Amino acid sequence: MVNAGNALVAALGDDVDRLLAAEPEVRADADDSVHQMRVATRRLRSVLRSYRGLFEKAPATVMGAELKWLAGLLGVARDAEVHADRFAALLAEHTPSSEPSKARSGSATTDSAAFEQAAATRTDIETVTAELVGAQQARYASAHAEIIAALDGHRYRTLRDELSVWRTDPPLDHAQAAKPATRTFERVIRGDRKRLRRLVFAEPTVSPAEHIELLHDIRKSAKRLRYSCAGAASTLGAAATELGANAKRLQTVLGDHRDAIESRDTIVARAAESHATGTVAAIYELLADAEEIAAGKALAHYPTAATFVSAD
Repeated sequence: MVNAGNALVAALGDDVDRLLAAEPEVRADADDSVHQMRVATRRLRSVLRSYRGLFEKAPATVMGAELKWLAGLLGVARDAEVHADRFAALLAEHTPSSEPSKARSGSATTDSAAFEQAAATRTDIETVTAELVGAQQARYASAHAEIIAALDGHRYRTLRDELSVWRTDPPLDHAQAAKPATRTFERVIRGDRKRLRRLVFAEPTVSPAEHIELLHDIRKSAKRLRYSCAGAASTLGAAATELGANAKRLQTVLGDHRDAIESRDTIVARAAESHATGTVAAIYELLADAEEIAAGKALAHYPTAATFVSAD
């Protein structure tokens, strides 16, 4: 019989390996590296929360705080990276081609008014691109520099050394760790699922002002269930894997909704800050409307994605 402590060490070790393996990639600013390190950090934080009963309380609290600090640093860069990519995609999809118009009806005469209009549009698009994409790229560069400084600092080195110890010898509560892994992990997953169910059942009852934040809480709870299932997959098998996949699907739907909402808010705020007028203001409005539509489309998938929560 596998005990809970041994099963947890195996799951925890995988996540520690992911985090430490991502460090050199982040230092090199490799593609998607910040995201991968952030995910590994989040997975470790989730394990500490969901399986907190298996750890000694004091060291687990300290480790949780340090992982939260690291996740915060990575989150600033990752959010900027996501916004820059999203704004670039929106501009490519929803703004006209910068190619100047040609005269119609086979005429060889250039329509000078069309050229002037295309040039004005191109200039306005470049302005919005600089204010949205360029600003987020600069934000990413600044945040990445802060990450590198942190990785070179004493606080991160201490965290890394501690994680290396936790890789094989985390501070477990020996009485709890000696219990059967199957029962312990089933109890943890059942608790995470009940927490998610309470939030999902509350969703129809909240006011419009509370709705977006409750959906965000549901997303975070789905993510917690997803990661607790991932940690239990080798112990509980297909049942945990399937439940985790359902939780991931719900997390993704609500993540798409949240990304569109945050993108729209950023676009509206940036337009106000820049005192946009004329065509520039129209471009901002077009992009904001597109994100509002995207948020609605994502939310339309929520009821189906959440059905597993109430299933037996």
